[in-house]
Amino acid sequence: MKSSSHATLEIINGTSKAVFTCSGEWTLNSLANVAMILESYQAVLPIVWNISNITELDSAGVALWNLYSRKFKKEGFTSKIIGSKEEHLRLYRLLYPHSQENTPPPQQQGGLHTLGRKTHDYVQGIGYFLDFLGEVFIVLLYSLRRPSIIRYRSISSHIVTAGFDALPIIAVSSFLIGVVVAFQSVVQLQKFGADILIVDMIGISLTRELAPLITAIVIAGRSGSAFTAQIGAMKMTQEIDAMKTMGFHPYLFLVWPRVIALMIILPLLIFFADIIGIFGGMVIANTQSHLSYTEFINRLQGALPIKHFIIGIVKGPFFAVLIALSGTYRGFQVSSNTESIGRYTTKSVVNAIFLVIACDALFSVLLTELKL
Repeated sequence: MKSSSHATLEIINGTSKAVFTCSGEWTLNSLANVAMILESYQAVLPIVWNISNITELDSAGVALWNLYSRKFKKEGFTSKIIGSKEEHLRLYRLLYPHSQENTPPPQQQGGLHTLGRKTHDYVQGIGYFLDFLGEVFIVLLYSLRRPSIIRYRSISSHIVTAGFDALPIIAVSSFLIGVVVAFQSVVQLQKFGADILIVDMIGISLTRELAPLITAIVIAGRSGSAFTAQIGAMKMTQEIDAMKTMGFHPYLFLVWPRVIALMIILPLLIFFADIIGIFGGMVIANTQSHLSYTEFINRLQGALPIKHFIIGIVKGPFFAVLIALSGTYRGFQVSSNTESIGRYTTKSVVNAIFLVIACDALFSVLLTELKL
């Protein structure tokens, strides 16, 4: 049975199922005869909709599937859709976002197709991030020409929430890292009677590598995720659209205050982590090797060149930029549902930690080549 030259519906009743083969343009202006065919059809078997031959589809075609699939289900016959394309899925989910039944299953694709699609999405994501970076730095240049528009109050607020409020977790993490490094070092150094070298190991490893890295990872998990959730919630409630309508640039109000705040506070947090971590190592050196606190400090002054401390502090602003930009970028990607907040918050934390570790590795290679 055929409806017209535009939209075509062919019904074949088999022994165990009825196959509805859909072809042509399933759009509003060409579905009248198809609707008449479906209205007059009496279901006697489970139904399979084959929509692989549809050349054009709009919301009317999707609504027709949904309407008669539900009708046939009420009559006691299941309805299944096969041959759907990606654009069919997107349109169906747009019209029926909460529907869990009769959703067109994706076509089975080979491994090469999946690899190609993921590669395309990855490259496209890099392009979007570069666009974001470009616009952010254009806004920075604009704000530097007009310092009065910089949100100083917002910067100070983020310094408190992202920095000083993180002191307890930074203290606990740094102290435990110092304890672990000292305890493992003592066990090995005692075999050679070189317990005093524990001071050198704790001082250099903590100030140069471990304290900056652990502090950045904690801030990425704590503050970076908060940036994504805050901006994502604002996007869901259309506050960002309202800002644009009133002539305020979101990047000036939402991105740079967070970036500048982290650039200011992260070096201070690293310095704090250095002190607490060394103190944790000092406690273990005293209890396990009976090295007095005075002797530890005296040895530390000669064993820890100032360059290691400076290198650790200098890493802070670079880590801060990566964490803040990753968190804010993912926040602007949040869509209009709560599920996307969790998804992009997770992505922001993973991206920020990866970028921090990659940046730290780059620092290590560069500084080693410079013999620092």
